[in-house]
Amino acid sequence: MGGWGVVVGVLSGAVRGGTPFLLVSLGECLTEKSGKINLGLEGVLLMGAMSAYACAYKTGSPWVGVVAAALAGAILGAIHALLISRPRVNDIAAGIAMLIFGSGCAFYFGKPFIQPSAPQLPGIPLGGWSDVPQIQAALKISPLFIFGVAMAFVLQWFFRGTRWGMQVRAVGDSPAAARALGISVPRTRFFAIVLGSALGGIGGAHLSLFYPGAWTEAISSGQGLMAVALVIFARWNPVHCLWASLLFGGAQAVGPSLQAVGISTGYYLWNASPYVLTLLVMLFTCSTKRTLAGAPGALGASS
Repeated sequence: MGGWGVVVGVLSGAVRGGTPFLLVSLGECLTEKSGKINLGLEGVLLMGAMSAYACAYKTGSPWVGVVAAALAGAILGAIHALLISRPRVNDIAAGIAMLIFGSGCAFYFGKPFIQPSAPQLPGIPLGGWSDVPQIQAALKISPLFIFGVAMAFVLQWFFRGTRWGMQVRAVGDSPAAARALGISVPRTRFFAIVLGSALGGIGGAHLSLFYPGAWTEAISSGQGLMAVALVIFARWNPVHCLWASLLFGGAQAVGPSLQAVGISTGYYLWNASPYVLTLLVMLFTCSTKRTLAGAPGALGASS
């Protein structure tokens, strides 16, 4: 297919590889809108991937695996929320601790499931118009991508058009003002972190039950941490998280797409594209001289 093969590969990779970025970034967006940062989402992603694969293998149903991934993420989110609610507990340190804890649990409990084959999520075929098997395979869409797209618009509406969403924004912008209005800051943040972590767990289910469709200890490749930069790049806007995740997913697919058409020069350099993109986002958006548009006012504060 030549150059068209690279285009198709990058576009399909943007969707397949961008789905975990989308779900984790939406979860982090919800968490940060409440004024807290969750750097432990890498551990949540791994625990979600392991739980989904293990439960799908045991039950024979990938959808049970997706539910298990959401529950695993929610449990880790609850632990994280309770931890940072304690006095003088730093968000960053707690997030790193939860990253190590979640990853360790995933690696420990996931050892027996590295070799067995679990049932995979059914793909939504969008390549029926072509007779080329490679195009048909490339254009199979994960149902979790459709779920993620819907969640992006649901969260957009939630923040702008619902009372609970406005309470989350109020807590994230000014906890003192939210308390004066009678809003429970700890409770609001607890539910924001738990639901955000559940979304991150579902992102892990995509990794192990659709693409790449296996459970290994290196399956996440740092996507949980990169999602934090993605949220900053998206200016804490759920719909912008959708477009940013497709950009990150497409960058991830450049190397394999070039290799598929016989271009192997600079393969490892192209594979590093998502990490370079993350560094560039942090370099051009982080400044001590200005406040980023859309950033919650209490983000990173100890209140």
